[in-house]
Amino acid sequence: MTYRDVATRQVLIWCCTAVGARMPVAMAPLALVFLVRERPGGYTLGAILAAAYVVGEIVGAPVLGMRLRPGRARVQLAVGLAAGAVGFAGLGAFPAAHPAVLGGFAVVAGAAPAAATGGLRTLLTALVPERAAAQALSVESMLTAGVWAVSPAAVAGLALGAAPRVPLLLAAALMAWSVAGLWLLPAAWGEDGTGDARGEDRAGASPLRVLTGAWPVYVTGAASLTLLGLAELVLPALLEQRGVGVGWSGPLLTGMAVGGGLGAFAYGLRAWPGRLRTRSVVLMAGTSVCVTLAALTPDPVGIAAALAVGGVLQSAAMLTRNLSLREALPPHALAAGYSVMYAAAGAGYAATGSLAGALLKVVPPSTAILAGVGVTLLLTAVGWWGEVRTAGRSPQGGVGSAATTALAAPGAESAEGAAIRGRRDPEGRL
Repeated sequence: MTYRDVATRQVLIWCCTAVGARMPVAMAPLALVFLVRERPGGYTLGAILAAAYVVGEIVGAPVLGMRLRPGRARVQLAVGLAAGAVGFAGLGAFPAAHPAVLGGFAVVAGAAPAAATGGLRTLLTALVPERAAAQALSVESMLTAGVWAVSPAAVAGLALGAAPRVPLLLAAALMAWSVAGLWLLPAAWGEDGTGDARGEDRAGASPLRVLTGAWPVYVTGAASLTLLGLAELVLPALLEQRGVGVGWSGPLLTGMAVGGGLGAFAYGLRAWPGRLRTRSVVLMAGTSVCVTLAALTPDPVGIAAALAVGGVLQSAAMLTRNLSLREALPPHALAAGYSVMYAAAGAGYAATGSLAGALLKVVPPSTAILAGVGVTLLLTAVGWWGEVRTAGRSPQGGVGSAATTALAAPGAESAEGAAIRGRRDPEGRL
């Protein structure tokens, strides 16, 4: 297994387009805080605006993702990204507006382009041969890690060195750039260029039933991001508890993001043993151990090492979830499935952050982190149990059969089921 199949002009264009779509997402929460921090109660207002943005993402991703159609993908994605650019431009153009107006812009900026993550991921895997799906998703993870590593420094530098509105205006420009980039990519995904809608309109083919059939994958997907949110939100308090300057939180989180990129690269280099769900559990357990060590280690070097290794394992764990979703859903439902995964991960991130914030009022930061690790392990166990239970009931042996069976006519196997099963080896691996 190599990266040769993804080293193409189309994938390079996709990467440039994806940066324009995802950099604003990474910039938004911190940029919103900087935008209003000098107003009375600025930090509180910034947190509220950031929360409004995240709520917009969580709601918009599944609602809009379920409406994506393979044959009209480019137009639908372009409309959402353009509306998101308008939301970011409104925030940057009217920083002194009433909080309700800013909140409305924040919701639009978060909700309108929320389906782009799932749509662009599906488009990427359509640009490469089936055998290179893992490498393509690894490239996406490396790109995402790079974006999240660069964004905090870019926001802080522009907000403090130029003006608080500049990061949001840059976000609007980047999102508009991504709209232009879409026109250099295929208009649709699917073998015939019109999308793979096989079985989409068969009797009993409820899109909601198809997507909910993959619920264990969403649960473990959410678990894989909760630890990242936990580390980001509690790390400054933890460093203060250890007597380390809080200014080190930025470099430590950058190291974690770099570790995530390295983990994604390593995962795509070879075929790994074991079923996807087993790999996911092992990687999530390893990530939990790393975050636990970071919480208990008094040495800042030990904290940095634990977070870097945790980033490597967390990135690989998220890749197993994306690959599991490819097994779990028929081709035409993948974009919606990725969008639901995105929303689930965002909800897990927000829930863990809220839990940690509440616990910090009554317990030390290290204890708050350990509580978050416990929640993560619980979610991982529930997701694993769900996958095993579904596999035990299905002749295909995977969580995907519950989804594909919903599309099959009585007494007949769906075309998607045969296609998905054909992508696996006898042990259920890709």
